[in-house]
Amino acid sequence: MIEQAPFGRTIHHSTRTLFGAAALGQVTQDEADRTLDLLLEYGVNHIDTAASYGDSERRIGPWMDRHRDKFFLATKTGERTYQKARDQIHQSLERLRVPSVDLLQLHYLVDPQEWEVAMGPGGALEAAVEAREQGLVRYIGVTGHDISVAAMHKRSLERFDFDSVLLPYNFIMMQNPQYAADFETLIGMCAERNLAVQTIKSIAQGGWDDRQHTHATWYEPLTEQAAIDKAVHWVLGRQGVFLNTVGDIHLLPKVLDAASRFEKRPTSAEMEAEIGRLGTKPLFV
Repeated sequence: MIEQAPFGRTIHHSTRTLFGAAALGQVTQDEADRTLDLLLEYGVNHIDTAASYGDSERRIGPWMDRHRDKFFLATKTGERTYQKARDQIHQSLERLRVPSVDLLQLHYLVDPQEWEVAMGPGGALEAAVEAREQGLVRYIGVTGHDISVAAMHKRSLERFDFDSVLLPYNFIMMQNPQYAADFETLIGMCAERNLAVQTIKSIAQGGWDDRQHTHATWYEPLTEQAAIDKAVHWVLGRQGVFLNTVGDIHLLPKVLDAASRFEKRPTSAEMEAEIGRLGTKPLFV
């Protein structure tokens, strides 16, 4: 089983490894159902999906008919204006077959111009707040990628009292001085406000470049169990963060297995040796 921790200031104790449901974007319902069985086997009790994740919400919907009470359910809207975000929120509820979700997140809010639209008058944030007032969502979060995401999340928290953030976190990315500094500042803000910190890209090996894609992830992932163990254990070795799994159902068992065996964080020397052995490259530069 995977350990649990308070998910920020919500009343929910989530498994420290959350199911990243982007993995369900292009699978059959039968494959999705087998994935649910695996989540239940490991005790995973938190699902993170998005309107833009292909068929993910539709694949999760049938589970909610029987297992809604077993999961903290989160989704995302990538729309920037009030009306489009409002429409997408309602569409997500229909796809998920639920009257409400626990967490709604403004998705990939990094571009400064998009940020101004979403966070300004008539923006997506107004739709999220309205949905919360109507009881359609309980909490509101913000997500993003790229080197600038930590700094942009800090800006978002200065504008609105979000309940959670989501951003990349792995050993090689934290070797970027600017990203590491912005990340630490953001984490400090989250700790002061008791906000949930979700991390992604734990097992990113680098970009695909011109190589053929062998997995459903948009980045090249680690595939050896030993390498996945080190990457997952390094993330879980930092208290106060949650690890979102991988966007490929065939790698998911390895990530969950690694998380279930977590005891201590690998040293920096061990991680540097692993990077040298595998030729790992930063996903964002």
